[in-house]
Amino acid sequence: MTSGPAIAVAEGLSSGEAARRLAAEGPNELPTAKPRNLLQQTWAVVRQPMLLLLLVAGTVNFLLAELLDGLLLLSFVVVVIGISIYQERKTENALTALRDLSSPRALVVRDGNQVRIPGRDVVRGDLAVLAEGDRVPADAVLLEARNFSADESALTGESVPVRKAPGAGAADGPMGRPGGDATAWIFSGTLVVKGHGLALVKETGAGTELGRIGSALRSIDQERTPLQQEIDRLVRFLAVFGLAAAAVVVVVYGLTRGNWLEGVLAGIATAMAMLPEEFPVVLTVFLALGAWRMSQKHVLTRRSPVIEALGSATVICVDKTGTLTLNSMTVSQLVVGARSHTIDDGPLPETFHSIVEYGMLASPVHPFDPMDKAFKALAAEHLPDTEQLHAGWELVREYPLSEDLLALSHVWRLPAGGRYVVAAKGAPEAVARLCRLNPAQYAALTADVERATASGQRVLAVARASSAPEAALPELQLGFDFEYLGLVALHDPLRPGAADSVAACARAGVRTVMITGDYPGTALAIAREIGVEHGSGVITGPELADMGDDELARRIRTVSVFARMVPEQKLRLIRALKVNGEIVGMTGDGVNDAPALRAADIGIAMGARGTDVARESADLVLTDDDFTSIAGGIRQGRGIFDNLRKALAYTIAVHVPIVGMSLLPVFVGGWPLVLLPLQIAFLELIIDPACSVVFEAEEIDPRIMDQPPRRSGQGLFSRRVLTIAVLQGLSVLAAIVGVYLWSLGAARPDDVTRSLSFATLVVGNLSLILVNRSWRLPVWRTFRERRNRTLKWVVGGAALLLVALLNIPGLRSAFNLGPLAPGDWALAVVVGVVGVAWFEIYKTVRRP
Repeated sequence: MTSGPAIAVAEGLSSGEAARRLAAEGPNELPTAKPRNLLQQTWAVVRQPMLLLLLVAGTVNFLLAELLDGLLLLSFVVVVIGISIYQERKTENALTALRDLSSPRALVVRDGNQVRIPGRDVVRGDLAVLAEGDRVPADAVLLEARNFSADESALTGESVPVRKAPGAGAADGPMGRPGGDATAWIFSGTLVVKGHGLALVKETGAGTELGRIGSALRSIDQERTPLQQEIDRLVRFLAVFGLAAAAVVVVVYGLTRGNWLEGVLAGIATAMAMLPEEFPVVLTVFLALGAWRMSQKHVLTRRSPVIEALGSATVICVDKTGTLTLNSMTVSQLVVGARSHTIDDGPLPETFHSIVEYGMLASPVHPFDPMDKAFKALAAEHLPDTEQLHAGWELVREYPLSEDLLALSHVWRLPAGGRYVVAAKGAPEAVARLCRLNPAQYAALTADVERATASGQRVLAVARASSAPEAALPELQLGFDFEYLGLVALHDPLRPGAADSVAACARAGVRTVMITGDYPGTALAIAREIGVEHGSGVITGPELADMGDDELARRIRTVSVFARMVPEQKLRLIRALKVNGEIVGMTGDGVNDAPALRAADIGIAMGARGTDVARESADLVLTDDDFTSIAGGIRQGRGIFDNLRKALAYTIAVHVPIVGMSLLPVFVGGWPLVLLPLQIAFLELIIDPACSVVFEAEEIDPRIMDQPPRRSGQGLFSRRVLTIAVLQGLSVLAAIVGVYLWSLGAARPDDVTRSLSFATLVVGNLSLILVNRSWRLPVWRTFRERRNRTLKWVVGGAALLLVALLNIPGLRSAFNLGPLAPGDWALAVVVGVVGVAWFEIYKTVRRP
C-alpha cells in the first residue's frame, strides 16, 4: 500500500456543518430502486405456487359448500403471507446493513483531522484526501497534487489514465468535463492510479457526472451461483413430478370414487405435499443472514458464492505485515558501520543522529504507513530539535518506489542558498544499488541484514545525497551520488491469536502460506514463531522469477514461506496452487494485488488499509485486517453450509411422509384420506419457520474445524445426505402407516383415524427437527450444549396448536378430525418419536 499524501492538512468542514449538509442534500449515492411496499410484497407472495394451490383449494371448498373449510384455507393464506413477508423483511434488512458496511470509504478532513467515513456521507465542501488505489468518492477539484493520474475510462471509454494538475482557481467555477490532460477536475467513481492529492468536493450523489449517466449501472443482472443452480434443478424436477402425480391422483380418485371435486382437492393436496417451495426461501435466508453473521465477525461478504467456496478452501495465502502482525512498527535497532545501537539501551549516540534525521526526511510529512510513523516517532523522541532545524525546507520532488527499485527519495530545497538535500530509504539491496557499493561493502551490508532478520526484524537502509542549486534534478533517483548511512531494524509484533488461528486452520486441513517482502531470515523467524510450516525452507522473489511453472508447481506443494516477493508474483503462486488442485484464498491490499484477488477462489481484501480497487476485486473484506478473522470466516462459512445442508435434508425428510400419506389412501380403495389441503397448510406453518429460522439460528458445531475441507465441486446433496434424509422420511412414513393400519383394523371412525395419523405425523415432524439439529450429538446433548432461542417457539408453538386443534370442537370439526383418547395421544407421541429413534442410534454408533 502506498504511504499517505505529503500535503498540508487544512481545517475542512466542521462535523456540524457536514451533518447539516448531509441532511439537506441527501447521501452521496446514486438513486436506487425503491423498496417494495406491503402490497407489492403481498402480490409477489400470492403468485407463489403453494399460495395459488391454497387459493384453488379454498375455491373448491366453497363450491362444495364447505364454507368453514374454505375460510380456514384462506386464513392460512394470510398467515403464510405474513411469514413470507417477515422472512423477506429480515433478509432485506440484513442485506441493507451489509451494503452500508461494505460501501466505499473516503478519507476526508473534518475539524482539522483526517477521518475515514462511508462514501455515502461525503458532502459538498468536504476536503477529500486521495492516494493511489482510491476511488474518487465525488466530483471534485484538485487543490494540491503530486504525480496524480486517474483512470476515467468508466466515464470516457479512454483506457489511458489522464494526468491531473491542481487548480485552486477552478475551485470557484463549475465542474468541467471528464477527459483532457492536466485538468484539475476529478470525478466520482474514477480510480486514482498514481500519486496523491487533496481535493475539494463540488458535487455528490445524483449531481455527479456518474449520477447523470448512472441508470445503466443499476440494471446489471447477477448470475445464479452453483448452489442456486443446484437448488433450481431439484425444484424443477420435483415440481414437474409433483404436478404429474397430482394429475394422476385427480384421475384415479375421480374414476374410482366418482367425486371429481373431491378428487381435485386430493390432487391439490398431493401437489402441495410435493412442491419444494421452501428450498429457494431457505437458500436466500441462509445466505443473506449468514453473510450478516459473518460481518459481525469482521468479515464482509461481497459475493455470496464465497460462502460455498469457504468450506472447500485448502490453502490461504496471507501477507505477513498487518495480517499476521499488528502492522505497528517500532524502530528497535540502528546499524552504522561496525557499530549498532538498540533503542531501549538509552540515549542515542551522536554517531546515529544522521541516519535518524535522513530516515525522517525520506518519510512523508503526514505519514500513514506504520514504518514512516516509526521513523517520525524515533526522530521526535531522540532529535527533538529537528523540526526547528528543518523549518523553511521545501519538499520539491519525490521519487517513488518502483518494481525495479524498491527505494524512494525525497528532494528538499534549503532556504539559504537553495541547495538540494536528498534523503533515500528502502530495501537494503536497492539502497546499495543507489550508493553503488563495491562487493566488499555489499557483503558487509548483507551480513548485517542477515543478523538483524534472523530474529524476525524488518530491515531498511538509509542514504543521503546533495545537489547544487543550479543543477537540474535527474529523471531517476539513480542519478544522484548517494552516501550509504546504515540500516534501521523495525519490529512488528505478532497479532494476538494469530498462532492459534494458524493451528486451527491446519487442523481443518487448510494450509497457511505466508508471503512477505521481507528478507528470508525475517520470514523464517516469523514462520517459526507463528507456526507456519517452514521445514522445506523458503522461496524468494528472485528465485521464483527464474523458476519455471512446472518446478514452481512442484515446490509449492511443500514450501509455505515466500520472501522478497512483489505483488505481481502472487498471481503465479495462485496459478501454481490451482494446478495442484488446491482451492486458494489470497489476501491483498494494493492496486497490484487486484489480479491475484480476482484469480483466487477466495479473494480477501483488507478493509482498514486496503485500496478501493483491492476491495472491489475481492470476495471477502476483513474490516480489522486480522488473520484470526480469516480463520473465523472459514469456520463461519463451514457452519452456514452445514446448517443449510441440515435444513434442506430436514425439508426433504419431512415431505416424504406427507407425500406418502397423500398418495397411499388414494390408490387403495376404501381407505379414508388422511391429508387434505387444510392439514397440509397446517404442516407448512411448522415446516417453513423450522427450515428457515430454527436451523439458520443453530450454533455452529464446535468440531466443524476438525473436519477436512469439502471436495471441490461437491454438491449440497451428497449420496450420504440424500440417503439419510430419505430414510428419515420413510421411517416416519412407516410409523404413520403402522398407526393408520392399526386404527383401520380396530374399526375406528374415519375422523379418529385421520386425527391419530395426523397427530403422529406432526410429532414425527417435530422429532425430525430435534434429531437433525446435529448429525453428531444426541438430542439430549444438543439441548444441554447448544442454545437456540427460536427452537422453543417453533416446537412449543406447534405442539400447542396441535393440542388446540384436536381438543377444541370447532377447530377439530373444521379440519375434519375426530377426538382422541389419552391412549391415542400416547400412541401418537410414542410412535412419532420411535419413527426417528434409529437416527439417534446411528449417531451414537458412528460417533468416534
